[in-house]
Amino acid sequence: MSIFVLVCATPYEKDRPNMTTPLPDHPAHNAELLSGSAADARHGLVSRLSAEAFGSLFLVVAGLGVPLFTIPQSSPLPAALAAGLAVTAAMLAFGHVSGGHFNPAVTVGNAIAGRIGLGDAAAYVGAQLLGGLLGALALFGILRTLPSIQDSRTAFDTVTAGFGEHSVIQAPLAGVLLLEVLGAAVLVAVFLGSTARNNVNKAAAPVAVGLAFAVLLQLGQSVGNAPFNPARATASALFSSSWSLEQLWVFWVAPVVGAAIAGLVFRGFAETPGPVAVTEDFADGGADEESDDDDDTSVPAAGPDGSAAPTADLPADAPDADRKGGRNEAQDFFDGKRN
Repeated sequence: MSIFVLVCATPYEKDRPNMTTPLPDHPAHNAELLSGSAADARHGLVSRLSAEAFGSLFLVVAGLGVPLFTIPQSSPLPAALAAGLAVTAAMLAFGHVSGGHFNPAVTVGNAIAGRIGLGDAAAYVGAQLLGGLLGALALFGILRTLPSIQDSRTAFDTVTAGFGEHSVIQAPLAGVLLLEVLGAAVLVAVFLGSTARNNVNKAAAPVAVGLAFAVLLQLGQSVGNAPFNPARATASALFSSSWSLEQLWVFWVAPVVGAAIAGLVFRGFAETPGPVAVTEDFADGGADEESDDDDDTSVPAAGPDGSAAPTADLPADAPDADRKGGRNEAQDFFDGKRN
């Protein structure tokens, strides 16, 4: 009986496909799977603006809430770490939707670097301001419920950016301006570099940006609560005393100048010049970068099977240079093709 079963099963075993046989290799198909389709992954403007608004709300709640409700004599390190970790968490959660800017300075740097259109950049800034204001409003409402705090605006003064007599170390206007320009330039440069198209460590961009932001805030808080973020500066100024609105312009002009410097440098040296095309950066949703399509003329068109199409009818023993569409002058000379 066992012999009969073995003999009957043998023909079917020959027809069964070998599961260990490797599948045909299609380079074009594999490249498409690895890189993904930028058009399919692109999110709509409403989704991107919602992500920017919610991320900015989270940054303001963490960046202002921690120093608001900590002991004044404590170290500013927890507040800086909280803001940096909030940036990392927000980029990990929403970066694939909007790009993870959450900062008008970062958006300006991306626009100057050619990664996002001016119209989308303006919408991003509006969403960031709205999210930041909602976050500051929530914190202000919490302060109003605390019986130990008599004046909520005075409490907000302790976390609002300022210079002169409103700075922790009485830093003058020039010093705060230089600090904001330098800090914003460094922050935007880290963002552009870590999310660059050709960066093999792009997945670590949220960590890099978050750590850079935490380090900068540790310095900025010790000088004058410099936030390196105009949306955060605006959110805290609107719920502080009147002096904060008078000094708010500094914390818009200086970060934008620093972001513009970083964007221009990155556009001029870090990117390969070429035709502008809509591609995806770290976000995979809403960034316009310059593509490297300027060398398409040197690559032969692909044939139906994915291989390079022949440029001319050449004999089987033609040199490799001729097969690639070029001419081997030395071979022509020795073959008598030139006089």
